[in-house]
Amino acid sequence: MKQNGNVIVTEELTKEYADHGVPVHAVRGVDLTVKRGEFTAIVGPSGSGKTTLLNLVSGLDNPTTGRVWLDGKLISEMDGRHLSDFRRDHVGFVFQAYNLIPVLTVEENVEYVMLLQGVGEAERRARVRELLATMGLEGMEGRRPSELSGGQQQRVAVARAVVSRPSLVLADEPTANLDSQTAVALIEMMRGLNESSGTTFLFSTHDSRVMERARRLIVLCDGVIDSDETRA
Repeated sequence: MKQNGNVIVTEELTKEYADHGVPVHAVRGVDLTVKRGEFTAIVGPSGSGKTTLLNLVSGLDNPTTGRVWLDGKLISEMDGRHLSDFRRDHVGFVFQAYNLIPVLTVEENVEYVMLLQGVGEAERRARVRELLATMGLEGMEGRRPSELSGGQQQRVAVARAVVSRPSLVLADEPTANLDSQTAVALIEMMRGLNESSGTTFLFSTHDSRVMERARRLIVLCDGVIDSDETRA
């Protein structure tokens, strides 16, 4: 399949699982294309399939049927170490609960993926320091997550997600634990990173603050795309 600048392409994607023996159709025949550089939010009520869809397009979960291409590679047919390495090099993750490593400093948390990739120490440190300054975290390099506010922890998580220069950043409810002012500042920061680096962002959210700032809004309902709007 020709990608033509697409980061994500899905074809007739479905995911079914059993909940106490009852079949659940979480995603139903989704065809989705996300182009490089988009700032897109997938929205919908709880249980609509948002997180399941993010897990499928990132290779964190396998589809029941259908196919997923990420950066031109058919990841729905990858498994094991090959898939894990590909995901490490191509996808950054931002989670609702931050998922920082508590025993590591801010600097160590941000550089962790690059360490796994084998990036040299000098380049790692330079990238981390530059990005932390951009994120308003300069001077906090030596702190541990417990010494940071929730908003600061989530900014560290965003820095960790983008520092390795992935093709795609997936953010699952990234503002859910933040107050309104902190959430808006975080979204604007991510929009700035999107504009300056061209990194593709894909959100799963029910937060109106994210929806208002997304350039593309995909509404998911019962595992099916209900509407898909691109804004100027």
